[in-house]
Amino acid sequence: MMHARNAAMALVALLLLVAGAWSSWGSAQHVLLSKGREHGTLTVTGCNEETCSGRYVPSGPQSPHSSLTIDHSVAAAKGQTLPVVVKPGTSEAVRTGWGGGLHAWLPLGGALLLAAPLIGGGLRLTRTAWSMAGVGALLLVGTFFAL
Repeated sequence: MMHARNAAMALVALLLLVAGAWSSWGSAQHVLLSKGREHGTLTVTGCNEETCSGRYVPSGPQSPHSSLTIDHSVAAAKGQTLPVVVKPGTSEAVRTGWGGGLHAWLPLGGALLLAAPLIGGGLRLTRTAWSMAGVGALLLVGTFFAL
């Protein structure tokens, strides 16, 4: 009976971590694997509740994009210039650098925080749980200050 409970707790914690990593990878892949992708700067001209848009200036050869959109939470204010990479086949950009990289991994940070009580309380692995919670909290706080 105890082994079944431990297996269930481990499965739920693993599910949380996999879901956080999967959710993060959608944006993180463009930041981490940006070689060969279109780079440039985005000057924010306006925002709505979900996205911000602005004028795009490519770093390399001429681009078919003159304006792009970016998640609203990544763009701080109107008039700000951000280094970005363009998602292939879209007119959507992802912020690069430390701020963009940390922001892309926010779902994983939340998953680490959610899984820590399961691992500490359910599996009785307190050191592992505190380590995971610490890494998740550092990721969230680091993102806050990097953006």
